[in-house]
Amino acid sequence: MIRFPTLPTRGAAVLMLGSLLVLGGCHRGASKNDAVNSAQQQSQFDMTMKAYKSGQFLIDGAVVSALDAGSHFAYLKDAGRMPKTVLLLPSDDSKIRKQHLEYMARLQLDYGFVAYYDDGGKLARINPVETKARALEDYHAPITTSSDTNKDAAGTPYGAGADNSQGNGGH
Repeated sequence: MIRFPTLPTRGAAVLMLGSLLVLGGCHRGASKNDAVNSAQQQSQFDMTMKAYKSGQFLIDGAVVSALDAGSHFAYLKDAGRMPKTVLLLPSDDSKIRKQHLEYMARLQLDYGFVAYYDDGGKLARINPVETKARALEDYHAPITTSSDTNKDAAGTPYGAGADNSQGNGGH
């Protein structure tokens, strides 16, 4: 039987174990071509907004129109807290639509930040040159017609049985 000296054997074992840990820590099972998940990158952005119904946005839990979002960015600029990067995510109520991207392109041009959006789990940059920048608009709720709006104060529909002979003094 061959006997190895104890100290050099232990030193070699420690070196081998250390090099395996270093090599294992460098790789971590990731490859360079893997797509970056937007949920993992969310913390790297200065501000996060969510798309909402009818071209509106969710900013810090509040539903705002595109015009109000512009006012919010104007306030941030005046306060010296303008974000450099903004991430647009879909909300529970709406996905990111073309209208949202067009509004974000306009905001990006007006206020000078860089905007990204979640494109099916991958981050994509909004290019204001390629994306038609849309003028900011206020939100207008859809007009609903109600049968109550076509009645007078007594609840009688306009033009229905209007008999003016009663109060005319017998003319």
